[in-house]
Amino acid sequence: MFILAHQFAGVVELVDTLDLGSSAARCESSSLSARTTIFQYYFMSEENFIANNFTNLPDTSSYTWSSPSNIALIKYWGKNKNQTPKNTSISFTLSNSRTITTLELNKKSKADNNILFDVYYKDKKIDEFKPKIDLFFRNILKYCSYLKGYSFKINTANTFPHSSGIASSASGMSALALCIMSLEKDLNSTMKEEYFYKKASFLSRIGSGSACRSILGGINLWGKHADVEQSTDLYSIKYPYEIFKDFLDYNDTILLVDTEAKQVSSSDGHTLMKNHIYADKRYKIAQKNVIRLKSILKNGNLHSFTSLIEEEAMMLHALMMTSNPSYVLIKPNTLKIINSIKSYRETTKIPICFTLDAGANVHVLYPKEGEKKVELFIESELKEYCKNYSFISDKVGKGAVQL
Repeated sequence: MFILAHQFAGVVELVDTLDLGSSAARCESSSLSARTTIFQYYFMSEENFIANNFTNLPDTSSYTWSSPSNIALIKYWGKNKNQTPKNTSISFTLSNSRTITTLELNKKSKADNNILFDVYYKDKKIDEFKPKIDLFFRNILKYCSYLKGYSFKINTANTFPHSSGIASSASGMSALALCIMSLEKDLNSTMKEEYFYKKASFLSRIGSGSACRSILGGINLWGKHADVEQSTDLYSIKYPYEIFKDFLDYNDTILLVDTEAKQVSSSDGHTLMKNHIYADKRYKIAQKNVIRLKSILKNGNLHSFTSLIEEEAMMLHALMMTSNPSYVLIKPNTLKIINSIKSYRETTKIPICFTLDAGANVHVLYPKEGEKKVELFIESELKEYCKNYSFISDKVGKGAVQL
């Protein structure tokens, strides 16, 4: 029992609540119960996320969550049919780049499979998001059958441009999933907090793969990896290993090179990996890079960090450019920023680096030490490459919050 408690975060609290008794028989029973609970709780299958058939549905209710975007350090690119990843990914959860979503619900006179909802973006009714949200609702009914009893109004807003290479689907879908889980928690008062967040991540993944990494703060890992015992394809987990202090409050300034919708969506990009000539090689490299990053996050070698993170970013876009059909999401100013960062790093020896999501914008990553110098560099040299001189000052954040 103590070995298990040492291996799994949060188990100590569970063990402390056990009735350990004084008799041998009672101890044996408690130990067996604890082991069963632990393995059910930490090695969860899809069946564990199927909700009960609740009868105590409220007539009306409303929930609001603010959920952040995230930026992958080890990139996820390529997925299976069930919205699970072809490789493990690791990400920083951001702080200021967020989606705020309110889910209002009204009980139907009779539950059915028709999902009725309207979507508002910044209080303006909009149909653009409806197909994706409709598919999301239909795909999660198996796990949240109580949704059949309601019609919905979804009001959402981003603190950053939609579909511009910042993970708006990640923050948006995770915020919606958390609202749904708040309803489920009201229906099931015995729900544990850790189950709440795991199922929220599980549901988020069904809506948008990387959304599952936006639930918790700090550094998160998603996707089964042979060397990470707690890892799973079904939901993201808090990064389970030692982290050097510099990475706990790392800065991410997002340079908005292009704020228009992308020509090729991330979903289409993942699909193109299916027959990509470099797909298998990429997945193997990603799994190895998870181990490389594990060592870096532990020892705090920031120069090794910059090298690996930029390698991952460039590989992501190389995969896009070698897809069939190929496509290019980076812009001329993206390349100017990249070259400027490399020159600045070489001159100053400050461990600043860049990473890219699936778009033209550049995430400038740098530690707290030396941040004033980097901020001056961004203001004086990099801002001119941004559309309307716009950028977002962000950093590693603490995850989603209910409002």
